[in-house]
Amino acid sequence: MYNTPWGSYCERIWPRAIILIDMNAFFASVEQLDNPQWRNHPVAITNGAMGSCIITCSYEARAFGIKTGMRLPEARRLCPELLQIPSRPRRYAEISTRIMQTLATITPDMEIFSVDEAFLDVTHCQTLHGTPPHIAQMARQRIFAAVGLLCSAGVSGDKTTAKFAAKLKKPDGLTVIPPWEARQRLADVPVTELCGINRGIGQFLAVHGVERCGDMQRLPIQILCQRFGERLGRRLWLMAQGADPEPLETQIKAPKSIGHGKVMPPDTRDLTTIKTYLRHMAHKVAARLRQHQLLASHFLIALRTQEMWISLKEHTITPCDEEQPIYQLALRLLLQLPPGKGVFQVQITALNPGCAAHRDLFSSPLPRRRHAATMMDRVNQRYGQMTLASARLIHISPMPDVIAPSWRPDGHRRTV
Repeated sequence: MYNTPWGSYCERIWPRAIILIDMNAFFASVEQLDNPQWRNHPVAITNGAMGSCIITCSYEARAFGIKTGMRLPEARRLCPELLQIPSRPRRYAEISTRIMQTLATITPDMEIFSVDEAFLDVTHCQTLHGTPPHIAQMARQRIFAAVGLLCSAGVSGDKTTAKFAAKLKKPDGLTVIPPWEARQRLADVPVTELCGINRGIGQFLAVHGVERCGDMQRLPIQILCQRFGERLGRRLWLMAQGADPEPLETQIKAPKSIGHGKVMPPDTRDLTTIKTYLRHMAHKVAARLRQHQLLASHFLIALRTQEMWISLKEHTITPCDEEQPIYQLALRLLLQLPPGKGVFQVQITALNPGCAAHRDLFSSPLPRRRHAATMMDRVNQRYGQMTLASARLIHISPMPDVIAPSWRPDGHRRTV
């Protein structure tokens, strides 16, 4: 047993026990791990050497007021000594995979929430490993032994409260909110502090007098169910009272969509540049469809301007997994872009992809094209993405890969 300050928390079996493991400034911590000279220095990670937006930063940088999403010039005004480091998504994916494999040695009941977060349901592990706080401490120690990185953990009786607890003591903290204390501990917390309650839901709740979690008890649950549906409405009502009923999603569901997007240089107006970004997204979506033996005929193409998203749903004549037909659909959206309008982001998503095993004679590409695409995939998998690509992308596209928010170490979500 560990020497712990948790008192009675360690003296009883919990009816339900959830742990949220959250790595500390994950990308920046990996860079400082691999480059000891950067430790104890303010570090900002950007999407490539030309990136101007900070995707994460070290705690040394956060002490100056630097935040995720901040533009690099603004950050450098706050901290002239700030080190800009281009991201290395494949390295982060490698470390994350090792972390998740380590956590799987504790319990198979695990939900990989993101590249640097995971929920563990240890309800049934208490007689094997000890009480939930002990298991959380064990998980933190095993992660450090496996990859040399620190993490924070939140322990409670449900997912929402565990996630809230994990962020209370960062970095390298452990917060325990036992389920029998959760309602009281959350009572004075603003509802918008809970994961899953965004600004829109928060505004709806505020109109009905719910600004803090303790206010939720006075709101009839029927009001939430009428507005958000029975399942979500009931969950929101219980979340605020430390009793989120949501189970862990331990299985990766079949894909409802496969998409890629890129943030562009702000207010890009050059059509050639916009086309290059669209072609790159078509290239990545097609390669990922082929990788998982999937086909799609319906696609969502979208461009974000300063004011709004401009989008178009189009379909190919037959299901496909090739770059060119997808790119041709994307070009149709450019006809809807007002002349001179700047673009900030592009997105291409394959909707409802299906198994390629059902490919029929008429949906099959020409044998030579199919063979060329397959060989290109093999080369890129061995030597790195964009080793082979369309001529318009090679040596033109300055767009490094990034880890998608839905990244997982296995299955169709294992992509950067």
